[in-house]
Amino acid sequence: MLKCADHRSSGAVAPPRKRWRLAVVMSVVVSGCTAGPFGLTAQGPADALRAHVAAPPEKAVVLNAEPGAESAIAVSSALFRSAPVVVVAAQTDRAASAGAGTLAERLGVPVLQIPASNATPEQGVASVRDEVGRLSPQVVLAVGADARREVEAWSGKPRVVGIDAPADGATITDLPAGVPAVEPAQPVDLTVLADTSRDDVAAVATARAAGARIVEVRGADPRSDPAAIDALRAKPSGALLALGEDFGPPERLRGRVDTVIRGGLLPGGGQVLFPGRLLVCLYGHPDGPALGALGEQDLEGSIARAKKLAAEYEPLSDVPVVPTLEIIATVAQGSPGPDGDYSGETEVEALRPWVERAGQEGVYVILDLQPGRARLVDQARRYAPLLEMPHVGLAVDPEWKLGPDQVPLQQIGGVDASEINEVSAWLAELTAVKLLPQKLLVAHQFQLSMIRNEQSLDTTRDEVQLLIHMDGQGTTGQKVSTWDSVVGARPGDLPMGWKNFYDEDEPMLTPEQTMAYEPKPSMVSYQ
Repeated sequence: MLKCADHRSSGAVAPPRKRWRLAVVMSVVVSGCTAGPFGLTAQGPADALRAHVAAPPEKAVVLNAEPGAESAIAVSSALFRSAPVVVVAAQTDRAASAGAGTLAERLGVPVLQIPASNATPEQGVASVRDEVGRLSPQVVLAVGADARREVEAWSGKPRVVGIDAPADGATITDLPAGVPAVEPAQPVDLTVLADTSRDDVAAVATARAAGARIVEVRGADPRSDPAAIDALRAKPSGALLALGEDFGPPERLRGRVDTVIRGGLLPGGGQVLFPGRLLVCLYGHPDGPALGALGEQDLEGSIARAKKLAAEYEPLSDVPVVPTLEIIATVAQGSPGPDGDYSGETEVEALRPWVERAGQEGVYVILDLQPGRARLVDQARRYAPLLEMPHVGLAVDPEWKLGPDQVPLQQIGGVDASEINEVSAWLAELTAVKLLPQKLLVAHQFQLSMIRNEQSLDTTRDEVQLLIHMDGQGTTGQKVSTWDSVVGARPGDLPMGWKNFYDEDEPMLTPEQTMAYEPKPSMVSYQ
């Protein structure tokens, strides 16, 4: 039984001198204890020879800790209640840190790092000393001369056992005398997400020592990393702990991982659209060639043509090139029609064979709306049964959005950003509820007046990727002028699309010329 000070915290488990920043609130109680000169003092061999670990009770925890010494302490605080041995190495000694991590995993105990000399006070040696005190070890195993010198300078320290740092790539095989045998702790049911761009070697080793499973992620969004998707699907875990605030907030991370585990994949892989792919589209309506090149052949011919177009871009792209069909789902009309909105809505069941066959062939589909006087979100809802498929996105064409007294072809239409935001909000909710990969929302534009209050476009929705698509036509000079205007008016660095017209462009650009523009298009369509 441990004799230690009663340690209660309404915040994160933390060293006495610092409350490590967690993006969730945890409550921890260790009772029946008395304080020793360095913190917790073990009273009895049975408990003293086994580290005590516990996963946080929340479904998702994001540790807002910097890489290195800080993240090592944060993971130790979050997972370990006590440890009979603590391994310590200097952060600046990479060989010692690697060897210490391997040793800690073997023993099932935490590994901490002495921070670099230029560390801020919050990252200083005092935090490491406080965390060692909280863990109440019998022995501090100091790997490397720098770590041993630092730990031996502490007052009231536990017994220090030094061990030489291994050579690069070598492992520590033998423990020195005086290190007690440690029984493995009961593993925690926890998956730890580690961003490969961070140096979290000690934090990862400590998590492994607690029995957690490590999933490495390229970046902080597991939906964008096919290897991470495979790992998370292979063995789903009830609880998550992520290293670094870029993974947060926790609610968003939990939703992303739920989508990874249960959602479908996008053509080209992953569940996030850009920058992981280039869409090359064939545009039009299945009824015939009057509305674009897609209607110049049947379904199988359109898929084959889209694939041929995409193949022309493969030598020019460093990301997968995905053939795409952009299908006009609602067509602007010169007469009001039965519902008075000057827009003809193609039936869902008429489009379903095209959408389903495209999915079978690894072809992405975009449903384009020419709304007339209809509300964009009302037309979008009509196609919810198709948008529930993982490979289907949406486009809105403000050219054909009319005011109450307007009719098609009499003027260039326009839409306020708030109406596009309404569509984005609905599409995001559908995506979240159905656990779908990220949805594409394309806004066509060749005049700035087509999107009013453009800077108010909502680009924050995690489930939706907004793209501005320049679909002007004419001479190369005219198209470049339109491109520059549209690029300059977009909010932030939204991805861009470019349209080539077979008949109207003078001349139509080659794939090499198309991909020469900056920012490099993420979507190229042909009409």
